[in-house]
Amino acid sequence: MKTSCFTDSQIISILKQAEGGSPVAELCREQDISNATLYKWRSEFSGMDASLMARM
Repeated sequence: MKTSCFTDSQIISILKQAEGGSPVAELCREQDISNATLYKWRSEFSGMDASLMARM
C-alpha cells in the first residue's frame, strides 16, 4: 500500500484550515489532493491534535 506524502502534522494543519472555513475545493487544489482524500482524513483524524497523533 502506498504511504502518504504528508506527515501527520501536515494532515492536521490541512484539516484545521478546512474547519476554519477555507473552501474545500480551493484547499484541495492548493495542496494537490482530491476531495475524497480530504474527507477520508477528516473521518480518520477528526478531533485529534498533534499530541494524540503522536500516541498513535
